[in-house]
Amino acid sequence: MEWTVQELAERADISGRTLRHYHQIGLLEPDRIGSNGYRYYGADAVSRLQRILLLRDTGMPLANIAAVLNAPRTPEVEIEALAGHLESLAQERESLDRRIRAVEHTLSMRRQGREPRMEVMLEGFNDRYEEEVVERWGREAFDASNQWWHGKSIQQQKQWKARADALLDQWREIQEDGHEPDSAVAQEHASVHLEWFKEIPGTPTHAGDTAKSIDMVRGLADQYESNPDFHVAFGTPEAARFASNALRLRVRKLEPSSRDDFRG
Repeated sequence: MEWTVQELAERADISGRTLRHYHQIGLLEPDRIGSNGYRYYGADAVSRLQRILLLRDTGMPLANIAAVLNAPRTPEVEIEALAGHLESLAQERESLDRRIRAVEHTLSMRRQGREPRMEVMLEGFNDRYEEEVVERWGREAFDASNQWWHGKSIQQQKQWKARADALLDQWREIQEDGHEPDSAVAQEHASVHLEWFKEIPGTPTHAGDTAKSIDMVRGLADQYESNPDFHVAFGTPEAARFASNALRLRVRKLEPSSRDDFRG
């Protein structure tokens, strides 16, 4: 049995234009073209169309679908293509989640009559906190961290930002999984967070100043809990509060007997 474009389109619930486009790009060839110019599709073409539509429903680009269908028909080929497409979709979802958080943050700030925070790579590492950093730790501390940041390439800044986002996202995941701030997993991540502070020149942890390090972490924990900007960064106010409590517990354990942990 053969079907015309219109007949096959109706049965497949797609448009005739779609079938003609698939023909034009070489994705789906008709079995034959009649003397009247009509395209006719047989059983093999229908079977191929079914696979096209199944893969298209996953959001896979047509070029990738063509590569799958034109490769030797083995389960491994399709599995590899779908796995790659799944990874791509996950990345798109992360990008969309970041955009949603940015819009939510901007909307929240506008409703409060406040200015939204700029992207850190555009405004500098700690520009927004210059007055506070200088007041608490001195001009040298501010300049050291700012010079460290601007000494990075754009790619290095993006990589650092991705690590920072992952660090905060992990706090939200731990909190949403039902752990307590004093649990082993939370305290382990608190240690990771402290190690992250060590990487930043100008911070007391980088300098190995134990007393000031503990003071800094407690001050930041208070900021995480009370500042709406950090609520956005952590994903939720609950995650920010959870991280604050876990970090307070961690530095409490470090005082006084385990202070050397800061020096590493």
